[in-house]
Amino acid sequence: MKNKLSQDLVLNAVLGFLSLLFIVLLIAFTTRIIFPRIETDRSAPDTFLIGEVIQVEVLNGCGVPGIATRFTNKLRQNGFDVVESGNFETFDMQKTLIIDRIGNLEHAQKIASALGVDESHILQEISKNYFLDATIVIGSDYKNLNLN
Repeated sequence: MKNKLSQDLVLNAVLGFLSLLFIVLLIAFTTRIIFPRIETDRSAPDTFLIGEVIQVEVLNGCGVPGIATRFTNKLRQNGFDVVESGNFETFDMQKTLIIDRIGNLEHAQKIASALGVDESHILQEISKNYFLDATIVIGSDYKNLNLN
């Protein structure tokens, strides 16, 4: 009798687990039908997806209130990982700068391409104190950048 009771208990536990698993899969399937994945047209000129994680900080170098936040949102929409935003040490930057922090010039060039910044405005200031790929200092030319 005791053996039969333990078999019933194990069987009930297995059936309960399988029922729970079935419910989770059913919810996942239903969610996928209701909210299908959206395919982006990578050939569209207004879409720039980078394909890899590039961590940046965005700094306001022109003094326009909220400009770093505005660009942070636009960069995130375009696949960049903005880990910090704030103000640069001065507000007199005429041109937007990309500062390579880890020695990966290719990442800085991708950022410059996404923003429409000339590659002559890429600087390298490699430091072990930074845990991000690049710093973007938004200058007074922000109206001419691609992500407006």
